[in-house]
Amino acid sequence: MALPPAAPHRQLKHRRSIDLAVYARGDGLWEVDARLTDVKTRDFPLASGVRAAGEPVHDMTLRLVVNERFDILEAGAESHSVPYPGHCEAYGDAYARLVGLNLLKGFRHAVKERLGGVQGCTHITELAQVLPTAVIQAFAGEVIHTQESSETRPFQIDRCHALRADGETVRLYYPRWYR
Repeated sequence: MALPPAAPHRQLKHRRSIDLAVYARGDGLWEVDARLTDVKTRDFPLASGVRAAGEPVHDMTLRLVVNERFDILEAGAESHSVPYPGHCEAYGDAYARLVGLNLLKGFRHAVKERLGGVQGCTHITELAQVLPTAVIQAFAGEVIHTQESSETRPFQIDRCHALRADGETVRLYYPRWYR
């Protein structure tokens, strides 16, 4: 599974960074902060004016408050840097529409239904798609049982190709749950 070789003389033009941080709160809830940043390596002409090289074209944060059942209790977004100031960030509280969803039960489809197209910001809506697996990682070993026990099947079995219940990884590391 090798990467295609990188060209010896390539030049960076654009960098999109996605940063996710999950915090345990003292009240049993969790906060999920997801941030998307787009930066050009050159001055970038926009209809609203030139964005200087190194200054973000997009810089946006989506925050969720979730419980240990993956239910979204609070949600909101903020745009710090946008290509069309005064307009891009005028989505109001659209991301509050995520409240009531569960990150593991049809979340990605529901996000598209509630916030796709002109209902939200393309970038923030796209950013929301990566939240379920990030929260799973944060909960692993603390909220989600990931080790084999006599009664509980590890959460991760049958959630990716390597951890197929009928596969070699499960046979080796979780033999009780091997099919």
